Amino acid sequence: MQQLSAQDASFLYGETSATPMHVGSVSIYDGAHADPKRLTEEAILKAISERLHLAITTRRKCIRVPMEADYPYWLEDQDFDLEYHVRRIGLPQPADWAELKKLTARVFSHPLDLTKPLWEFYIIEGLNNLEGISPNSFALLTKTHHAAIDGASGVHFFELMHDLQPAATKFPPPQSPWRPEPEPNPAELLFRTGMNNLAQPFRLAEFWARQVARNTRNAQSAGNVTGDNMRPRNIPKTRFNGRVTPHRVMGSLDFDLDQIRDIRKMVAGATVNDAVLAICGGALRQYLLSKNELDPEPMVAMAPVNVRDKSSPTSEAGNKVSALFVPIGTQIEDPRERLLEINQQTSASKIMHDAVGAADMTDYGQFVPAYTAAMASRLMTETAANAPTPPFNVSITNVPGPQVPLYFCGAPMLTNVGLGPITQGMGLIFPVLSYNGRMTISFTSCREMIPDADFFEACIQNAFDEMVEARKSDSAKEQQS
Repeated sequence: MQQLSAQDASFLYGETSATPMHVGSVSIYDGAHADPKRLTEEAILKAISERLHLAITTRRKCIRVPMEADYPYWLEDQDFDLEYHVRRIGLPQPADWAELKKLTARVFSHPLDLTKPLWEFYIIEGLNNLEGISPNSFALLTKTHHAAIDGASGVHFFELMHDLQPAATKFPPPQSPWRPEPEPNPAELLFRTGMNNLAQPFRLAEFWARQVARNTRNAQSAGNVTGDNMRPRNIPKTRFNGRVTPHRVMGSLDFDLDQIRDIRKMVAGATVNDAVLAICGGALRQYLLSKNELDPEPMVAMAPVNVRDKSSPTSEAGNKVSALFVPIGTQIEDPRERLLEINQQTSASKIMHDAVGAADMTDYGQFVPAYTAAMASRLMTETAANAPTPPFNVSITNVPGPQVPLYFCGAPMLTNVGLGPITQGMGLIFPVLSYNGRMTISFTSCREMIPDADFFEACIQNAFDEMVEARKSDSAKEQQS
C-alpha cells in the first residue's frame, strides 16, 4: 500500500456528482493505415494489458481511512478487470464533429467509480463524417482521476499506451508477477494512522529546516519583485464563477505550433505560454463583450506549474504541481499590448513563485490533518459558487506533448484534444496540448455557462487571427525600417 499525498487526496475530497475531478483527452486515429486485425477488441485489450506494469496507476484503487482520520491509500485491486476499464462505443449519426463533441462531453461528465482503479478508456467508432478526417478513423477518449496523475505524469501515461512507429513496441516483461493486495480492515488502517501521527513531529521539523534554508537562499530573488507586481487585484466575478451543474460542454481548435511560436516574437522575451494566455484572454474578451458582461478589471487565470525536480521523473504518479495566478489582459483590446502585459505579469509571478519555494509549500499540505483537509474541501465546494470575489476566474493548463508521430495499435494519431475538470466557482478550463507540430486549444465548461460552444470556438479563432495579423504588421514595419 502507498499513501496518497495531501495534494492528491484533495482531489478526492473536493469531488461531487456535479464536479467530478478527472482529467483526460480525446484523440483521433487514422484506422485506414492500420492492420484491422490489430484493432479488434481482443487485440486492443491484449496490447494494453502488456503495458499495465509500466504505469503503477492502472491496477490501483483507493481506500479511505475511517472517519478521514488519515489520508487514503493506494491498493493493488484484487478484483481488477481490464474489460471494465476499456470500452467500445459507437458515435451516433450523422457522426460529425458536433456529435463527437457532444458524446465526449456527456461521457466526460460522469464520475469515475471510486471503488475501482481510477481510469477508463473509450474506443469511439463510426467517425464517418468528420471534416478533414478519413471515414475509417476512430477516437480514444481517456478519463483518469486527478488524484492519480497531473499534467506531466498524465502525458507520460498517455505515451506509454502508444508507439513511435506502426509496429508494436516490445517492452520488457515485469521483473516479478503482479500481485493483488487484500484490503485491510478498519482497525489496520487506524493503527497505521496512529503510527503516522507519532512520526509527524519529526517530519515537520525536517520540513521547516529545509524551508528556512531555502528562504535564506531566495531572499534576494524575492526582493526583485516590486510592490507594483505584488499589489492585490480586484478579481471580477464572471459567468464562469458561479454554480456548476453536472452537464458539460467542450470545444477545440487546432493551430500550427510554429505560428504560435512566431506570435510570441511580437514581445521580446515572451514565451509560447504567454502567447496562449493572450489568445485565451482575447477570446474571453470577445465572448463577454458579446454578452455585455466584460468587466474593466482583467480576468485572472490559474496556470498549473510542474514542480518536479530532476529526482522526480514524470513517470512518478500523483501530483507535483503548484500554480501561477496571472491576469490575462481581457481589458486590453490591442493583441500586442495584451501579450506585453501578460509577459510582464508572468515574469514577475515566476520570480515570486521561485522565491517562496513552490515545491516545499506544495509539500506543506501533508502536515494538515486529513479530517481538517476533507472538511475544508467540502466547505469550499459548497460555498465557492456564492463567494463575492473568486480567487481566480479560469484555469489554463499548457502541457507540452510529443513532437513526433504516435501510433495506437498501428493507427497513426492525427490530433489530441485535452479535457479538464471544473469546480464550483470556477466553471471554465482551457486544456492546451501540443503534438507533432500542432497545438490544440480546447475548453471544458458547464453547459449552462457556455450554451453556445460554437460561438465560443469562433471567439478563440478570432483571437488567434488577430494575433497573427498583429504579428504580420510588426514584421512589415521591421522590413520597412
